[in-house]
Amino acid sequence: MMSDEEREEKELDLTSPEVVTKYKSAAEIANKALQLVISECKPKAKIVDICEKGDSFIREQTGNMYKNVKKKIERGVAFPTCISVNNTICHFSPLSSDETVLEEGDMVKIDLGCHIDGFIAVVAHTHVLQEGPVTGRAADVIAAANTAAEVALRLVRPGKKNKDVTEAIQKVAASYDCKIVEGVLSHQLKQFVIDGNKVVLSVANPETRVDEAEFEENEVYSIDIVTSTGEGKPKLLDEKQTTIYKRAVDRNYHLKMKASRFIFSEITQKYPIMPFTARALEEKRARLGLVECVNHDLLQPYPVLHEKPGDFVAHIKFTVLLMPNGSDRVTSHPLQDLQPTKTIDDPEIKAWLSLGIKTKKKGGGKKKKGKKGDKTEDAEPMDTTTNGAASQE
Repeated sequence: MMSDEEREEKELDLTSPEVVTKYKSAAEIANKALQLVISECKPKAKIVDICEKGDSFIREQTGNMYKNVKKKIERGVAFPTCISVNNTICHFSPLSSDETVLEEGDMVKIDLGCHIDGFIAVVAHTHVLQEGPVTGRAADVIAAANTAAEVALRLVRPGKKNKDVTEAIQKVAASYDCKIVEGVLSHQLKQFVIDGNKVVLSVANPETRVDEAEFEENEVYSIDIVTSTGEGKPKLLDEKQTTIYKRAVDRNYHLKMKASRFIFSEITQKYPIMPFTARALEEKRARLGLVECVNHDLLQPYPVLHEKPGDFVAHIKFTVLLMPNGSDRVTSHPLQDLQPTKTIDDPEIKAWLSLGIKTKKKGGGKKKKGKKGDKTEDAEPMDTTTNGAASQE
């Protein structure tokens, strides 16, 4: 007989249908939240208001699930809604007092996450505030991110290694004359763990080394692709812009300031595990208290990073379940019409894109009819003739 602990351990991966359901429910909410946020992105809209709407929607939708279960199930925001514009790379989720608004023509990167019982689904998407097709270098950088994401989806599969993906996405970006942004990590996701130990590097260089790892069946990954028309070297311009933090669970320190102790106990109660935004804390006390918490490594900051002004940056992130019958990409959103200046001619990239996503099952089992609105992604190769503008539906 298995002990309870062993049973717990065993059931918490994708071999448990209940776990798969929780991932998919979280993904559905993340996709809808993304849809909502995109619809709110209009010229002159205040960024902080849109971020709030995204987070509120996730809290509301997850709050409606698993209400009547005996054991309380944690659920809610797994990553606060961020809206990073133009050459801002990531993590822009400003405080309530911030007046920044969107403008016509902005390239908007939306990043958010949702969890149910600690099973996390994250998504990021790039949208340009304009009518009609996106053209020129703006289209190149989005197509580069999308095509790299499509290639990664096909290479993150059991038996392949993390370095295969790192090399492939760089090759894709180069074919659009873009760079993959350094320092972005794609992580394995586990229950209540948004940054698991198995990672895929965006760019391999001497400063950043990660352990070689092989993907395995029943694992879940968040695949994070950020492309740039610039150098792809993120810069931290102002630490004061940082608003997203995550509790470093393994660190302890006796805080000296009263404000720090107050804010840290609030964080420990409300946000013990997942990243959160300082907007959700009492603002005046938070600013003071957060500094000491960060200085003593009790909180891990997610800094706002930038490319040079004038550079375009695109971001696509998705969650993929490595199921026994193939890869199931559970978060995505269709792209705008893109007209890039470059096309993919490289035979190796074309070969990657023609790989199927699902592995065919043995035997002649009847295929279940897809429910209305179900995505059926049976081994569909990406159409390379559309210059990476293939929609992700």
